[in-house]
Amino acid sequence: MRKVFITGMGSISSLGLTVEEQLKKLRSGQSGIGKVNHFQSVYSESLPFAEINASDEELKAITGFAEKGITRTTLIAIKAFQEAIADSRLTPAQISHTRTAFISSSTVGGMCYTDALYTDANNKGEISEFYSSYEGSNHTLQIVKQFKLKGYTDTINTACSSSANAILLGARLIQSGRADRAIVGGADCLAKFTVNGFNSLRILNEQPCKPFDEHREGLTLGEGAAYLVLEAENVIENKPLYAEVKGFGNANDAFHPSATSDDARGPLKAMRDALSTAGLQPSAIDYINAHGTGTVNNDETESFAFMELFGTAIPAFSSTKGYTGHTLAAAGALEAIISVLSIQNNEIYPNLNFSTPIAGRGLIPVTNLKQGVEIKNVLSNSFGFGGNGTSLIISKVD
Repeated sequence: MRKVFITGMGSISSLGLTVEEQLKKLRSGQSGIGKVNHFQSVYSESLPFAEINASDEELKAITGFAEKGITRTTLIAIKAFQEAIADSRLTPAQISHTRTAFISSSTVGGMCYTDALYTDANNKGEISEFYSSYEGSNHTLQIVKQFKLKGYTDTINTACSSSANAILLGARLIQSGRADRAIVGGADCLAKFTVNGFNSLRILNEQPCKPFDEHREGLTLGEGAAYLVLEAENVIENKPLYAEVKGFGNANDAFHPSATSDDARGPLKAMRDALSTAGLQPSAIDYINAHGTGTVNNDETESFAFMELFGTAIPAFSSTKGYTGHTLAAAGALEAIISVLSIQNNEIYPNLNFSTPIAGRGLIPVTNLKQGVEIKNVLSNSFGFGGNGTSLIISKVD
């Protein structure tokens, strides 16, 4: 099978509007979590969020897309998509080629304007400009239209593992010869729909999240979009290569709608399958970008999975959600890009807000910026609601 390389990256999050801006914040240990300026909710004052520092109008100006009915989800998706294709130096002909796939993902999709959705759905007033934009695939369809994409297109919603699954599917299409390149990722913005939903589960922390800490109290929601350009080894020519997508695994433990099983059978299978497809032993992993949401269940079971898989030789690990919050469908792609930055720069970005190991686990993540460490293979985890979990192995180019 053909090797799959990453040749372009684009992302937007609470850390910045570009990959470079976000890298600076990662290195300085500066979190993007705080009070919101643009998202309006009854929880805006009481809960912290990781909000992108740009209004809808500013995003329209930045992207050049100001059509009526364009949602914030679509705007941040377009911003990250534009950066990724420019970074990969794709031509319009390559972007619209039938051998170029586009796989995106979102959980809230066009339902990000929840009040307008409620009004329209209940026929309580004049139809809003977003009436035709509510479906989860709307941002994908808008990008297909604007960039004249003609290849395989799909939109994935497997909750928090969505964009990791987009990467997995893109890599498989290329490996199997069904596509030569794939633009993969996802987008999710803050919305009352998701905030109220997570709050009903009572897993939102009143303070910035504390992944892998004994005193963790829940997650912090964020917004973001991220895309990677994947290309087959035979079509790259002389293009610079960021990293290789070497392995992947997807599993569903079918245990609970919003929790993983105590024996972490889903996460364990996803990680083991990723190692198997990469042809690597656990000892080959140099760093784990953990899912690490800061919820009681996730961090407990992910820690257990690490201990089961790696024994006493657990690699350096950290969750970067203390920087970006949990960006839901965008998390897998955003953290895949962070994993690439670790490989490219020989550094590991710390797990913020950690102080006390989880009782009975005793695992301590990386808590300070580590530089000058060679990283050949990164395991990036994304475990979603419904038990759908995905692990990716991103590797240094030989």
